[in-house]
Amino acid sequence: MTTSAAGYDITALSNAQREPLAAKLTPEERAVLLDHGTEHPFCGTLLDNKKEGVYHCRLCELPLFRSDAKFDSGTGWPSFFQPFDSDHIRYIEDNSLGMTRTEIRCARCDSHLGHVFPDGPPPTGQRYCLNSVAMAFQENGS
Repeated sequence: MTTSAAGYDITALSNAQREPLAAKLTPEERAVLLDHGTEHPFCGTLLDNKKEGVYHCRLCELPLFRSDAKFDSGTGWPSFFQPFDSDHIRYIEDNSLGMTRTEIRCARCDSHLGHVFPDGPPPTGQRYCLNSVAMAFQENGS
């Protein structure tokens, strides 16, 4: 078992473990999480969420971002300046669409989450740009 700094099991899921989880996804969630798609800007259900809590991976429920790291980037996608735990995110060079970007994936289930850019606010200067459908929100106290 591989454990993150925050104490979560981040052992990579096998295909046999992923398939039952993936069977519960909507077509839009599958297109983003499994096929590396992107939802349209300004339409995600979590874009304007102001509640306090934690954003989890839609597929495997690994905590990804805290609400206190969320900010309005004006880009049309939920944006964060730091992850819940850096061990929970995988970084992949993405050369699609004629540009070089850094794709972010869930460290446990390898689901596509979005991209990270070096134009975010202090203290990290990072902008983790996420697809709403890639996450589930757990409000504090619920």
